[in-house]
Amino acid sequence: MVKSLVAVCVSACLLLSLSACTQDKDANTTLAADTTEPAQTLRIAAAANLSDVLPHIIDSYQADSSSSVQNISGISDIEVTYASSGKLYAQIKAGAPYDIFLSANQDFPAKLADENSADVTSKEHKLTKPFTYTRGQLALYSVTKPLDDFTPTSLGDVFTSADFTQDSKVAIANPDLAPYGASAKAYLQSQNMYDKLNAQKSLIQSENIGQAFQYAHTGSVDYGFVAQSQLVAIKAKPEQFITLLPASYPAILQDGIIVNNTDQAADFTDYLRSKAGQQHFLQAGYLAVQ
Repeated sequence: MVKSLVAVCVSACLLLSLSACTQDKDANTTLAADTTEPAQTLRIAAAANLSDVLPHIIDSYQADSSSSVQNISGISDIEVTYASSGKLYAQIKAGAPYDIFLSANQDFPAKLADENSADVTSKEHKLTKPFTYTRGQLALYSVTKPLDDFTPTSLGDVFTSADFTQDSKVAIANPDLAPYGASAKAYLQSQNMYDKLNAQKSLIQSENIGQAFQYAHTGSVDYGFVAQSQLVAIKAKPEQFITLLPASYPAILQDGIIVNNTDQAADFTDYLRSKAGQQHFLQAGYLAVQ
């Protein structure tokens, strides 16, 4: 009887000890969970012309073992909003919670940096200095007139050839608003063709480079000055386009700016400008930047 009582007491003590250990373990687990930082989402505002290439860069960035993203805690996802650079600029000015702004030109990031520097009363964003992340290429595109008889050095001859008549139309993006349009205008001026085409009402001015591409792609115009990246995206046939020599028009530089200066934002923009990131731009029809 005494032995049985002792055995019961020992068993009860062991159960109490195990229960206390379990409670301590659960408490430690709960404490560890409570101190874990919530995962963060990196938010990027990107110019519409990047919609073909940026998803590939993001996939590569997240998968690349050499990228320091693996060493940054708290990042769970990357969200991208595509729109015109002007619209994204306005959203950021209104307080949109973007971390990175990738523009189609240099003007909007520069304006953000200047305005932030001048604002001494309120710093809504932690902006860095603008940086150039890629350079666009200009091409002449046609689905109605074969271009395989011409070369980049003889491209000006297109507009004096037998195929080019008084009824021929050429689309360019608005030179006052679109970098590709400004470069197309400068190229035509260097060939002494801009005023002539304007006088005979051959130039069709579109709102942006996307619309200029649509005009040419649907055959609404005979020719269109478009982005090389657009042609790469649709796998245009060689006889349908000629890529202009980069030295024949003003450089189409695209700048970005970090709006919210975090480790995650800095790491991603570093990757954009890395050899791996630039390789994606090259494959998509852009020119690499140093």
